Amino acid sequence: MKDEFTKDWIIENSIDIVGQYEKGVLTLRALHYQLVGRGMTNNIQHYKRVVGAMIQARWDHVISFNTFSDLDREMVGSTFYHETNLDDAIENGKEEVQAWMNLYEKNRWENQRYYPEVFIEKKALQGVFQNKCREWDVALGACKGYPSLTFLNEASRRFRDAIANDKYPVIIYFGDYDPSGEDIPRSIKENIERFGVGIEVKRIALMEQQVIDWNLPPAPAKETDTRTAKWNGLGQVELDAVRPEKLMILLEEAIRELFDESLYEDLMDIERQERITYQRELKRFVNEMKD
Repeated sequence: MKDEFTKDWIIENSIDIVGQYEKGVLTLRALHYQLVGRGMTNNIQHYKRVVGAMIQARWDHVISFNTFSDLDREMVGSTFYHETNLDDAIENGKEEVQAWMNLYEKNRWENQRYYPEVFIEKKALQGVFQNKCREWDVALGACKGYPSLTFLNEASRRFRDAIANDKYPVIIYFGDYDPSGEDIPRSIKENIERFGVGIEVKRIALMEQQVIDWNLPPAPAKETDTRTAKWNGLGQVELDAVRPEKLMILLEEAIRELFDESLYEDLMDIERQERITYQRELKRFVNEMKD
């Protein structure tokens, strides 16, 4: 059935949308939801049309190939093959020595009460969250639906270590608005506590009131989800439907709620004093090195 949302319409609007973001922030699913916000219907046929249009747009070089993130298909590691240049290596070594002289930093959370980690339901959205998490030195983990016991066991070890160092562990959680998305935080908390670790899980998004306030387009909840029959929500809305800048605001607010700025100022005073000693001792070590 023909409609106004042709391939040309999709490409024209997509060029405008992707131009508002850094490369690798948007997923194809997130682009689809932004096109829904411009009038497109939220269904699988139109999503497939978006995918097809973006394939053509990239081969036609009107949209860059590195525009979208696809973290589920990331390579691990690199194969190095370039010839090593001794002069370049010497210059790099000098730069690294200089960098080490200025490297000393206290850990942002070392005198804070809380130990936070950010969990997201989908790995595809990791590109949206990772820069803000790096900015705040907070760990980020993708659950990929209900997280495995291996994932949760590793998390429980980190939380146990944090507790042993007088920290209060907190998970900041972002997931879909659907039967499973609402249930995953409960499952995470329950399973980590079965490992013998007390944990607080703060579900930040996606909440029913956010769906209403932001006028997000719901779809019928999946019939294949066994929790759908007992769920009385508005309908399924994926986290991808939220504009990335809104997610970043929510994330920063959630982190700031746990972060004591006055304690951080005290920590920075200590850092400035200790950096002097650190640099002095490194210079002494370099000067005393023997050929």
